[in-house]
Amino acid sequence: MAVLIASNLRKELAGDPLFDGVSFKVERRDRVALSGPNGAGKTTLLRALSGETSLQGGELAFQKGTRVALHDQRPPLQRGLSLREYVLSGASDLIALEEELRRLEQAMAAGDHDQATLARYARAQTRLEHAGGYAWRDRGASLARALGGDPDLLLLDEPTNHLDVASLEWLERELQSLDAGIVVVAHDRWFLEAVTNAVLELEAGRSTYFAGPWHSWRLEKAARLQSASKAAGRVGRDIERLERFVARFRASSPKMARKAQTKLTEIGRLEKEQAQAKGRIELLTRRSRQLGFEFLKPARSGRTVLEAEGVKVTIGERVLLDGATFALERGEHVGLIGPNGAGKTTLLETILGRREAAAGSVRLGHGVEAAYFSQQELELDERGSVLQCVQTMTSLQRPDAQSLLGRFLFSGWAEHEKPVAVLSGGERRRLALAVVVASGANFLVLDEPTNHLDLESREALEAALEAFPGTVLLVSHDRAVLDAIAERTLVIEDRGIVPYDGGWADYVRRRDELREAAAAAAPEPKPRKEKPPTEKPEPKPSRPSELDRIETEIAEREAAVAELERRLAEDWSDVETLAAHRRARDELQALLERWESAFERAQG
Repeated sequence: MAVLIASNLRKELAGDPLFDGVSFKVERRDRVALSGPNGAGKTTLLRALSGETSLQGGELAFQKGTRVALHDQRPPLQRGLSLREYVLSGASDLIALEEELRRLEQAMAAGDHDQATLARYARAQTRLEHAGGYAWRDRGASLARALGGDPDLLLLDEPTNHLDVASLEWLERELQSLDAGIVVVAHDRWFLEAVTNAVLELEAGRSTYFAGPWHSWRLEKAARLQSASKAAGRVGRDIERLERFVARFRASSPKMARKAQTKLTEIGRLEKEQAQAKGRIELLTRRSRQLGFEFLKPARSGRTVLEAEGVKVTIGERVLLDGATFALERGEHVGLIGPNGAGKTTLLETILGRREAAAGSVRLGHGVEAAYFSQQELELDERGSVLQCVQTMTSLQRPDAQSLLGRFLFSGWAEHEKPVAVLSGGERRRLALAVVVASGANFLVLDEPTNHLDLESREALEAALEAFPGTVLLVSHDRAVLDAIAERTLVIEDRGIVPYDGGWADYVRRRDELREAAAAAAPEPKPRKEKPPTEKPEPKPSRPSELDRIETEIAEREAAVAELERRLAEDWSDVETLAAHRRARDELQALLERWESAFERAQG
């Protein structure tokens, strides 16, 4: 049964339609990728589905009792909420259930055992258990808010932003197992491929729904474009043939003139068909303004671009890397990955001489000219305008600098003369990318360059980096970019650098092989040897019953769950603790089911 049916939705902004005629349905276990260029209305549609903004037309029909949760791009501080209040706001009705249960328990402890109180307690307990008990407390921050209320319909707006790879893989597993309908906006193609099974594309105010995985939609879209192009060509040829007929016979005999008039009617019908085919082509080929990545051909460097030997990297007293040794050669495209906080950015700054290594040595090779794109865009010259910044940092003449800015969506005098100091975060990233593109460097050091880029711009950057003849060292959580660009992958593991051949998919395959091999090599527990009984065995104490053993395990597991919940109260975003809490909760549930079965057997 459908959790949501949306019919002919219309949204207006200042009287102009943002989208119109949007129709789709979401069933439980559907995972719908909501795609489209920036500004198409994806976030607005999610907020309309959650009731945060109004629609000017259409109908939303939810299954009775549907719980809707929205993970928003807006951080909680923008709305005047503490992190804890933001997290808990997504589960307000579950909090109310818990409070009701506490009140009823206090009433029953005080002697209120009438049938109405017992019935209310049973109903509240059943509702809480159906929502997973207290499981809603085991997720983090905004995602915790969305997942926390055990929703029937989960709306996710860029949930992958700022998550490291381990967190992304955890999120993918969580969403795959969730018994709910999901609509997700994301620019991470690897994530979309792993999670979604349908696509709703918003484009030019219209929508297209496709039941199938992300890659199938891309293939289907290309096939539809080819079909529409063929149809437009065929109809065009038919129109030309009929027009020649009309021109030839319109002024001849009355009989032929009547035939010509009939052909004119047919031409009108074909012109409408041709207009529809051209409309489909325009919709399928429409592109938002994307960034223009065209790297300058760099000068040739020496064979060895970078050598790092025995490098130790620290922040304060904390050691991030110790004894790291690796090298990059001319023309290599290398990915650098590791969990958040492992020291990737700090290592890049050490390589570029912006930070001293605590021990070891780092050396750039002969003729190496490095360009750095940092997450913080700290390298921008903020003393003047956008145009002055580009000219100062690239040595481009004014016309060339203006052309470069236009390719990165800074168009017109007002944009060019805007002070760098007042740029938004997204504008600063575009300007920093423009400077890197025009730097002429032969060694690109890129720290999360795809953040805040739409899909088409990510693919444009990916294609440009693939074609770049110089050396690339890339830090990114975008696994599709890592897989396409990296010929070798450096992984921060146990405070060291471990190299793997190939891109992301090759690394994952090798990582999983090593884990399986380690598990297979682990020694099996030795069977316990029982001592032979003595001639006069002493009487043994009675063995605990199955119920006693299970109750002991339940007590231990409850204590473990309580300890994990205490740790989560201190840090909602600890992914490892979240996963441990989920496992412990599942084990506790299994023990409770075992106890119930054992109790029934004992009673029988």
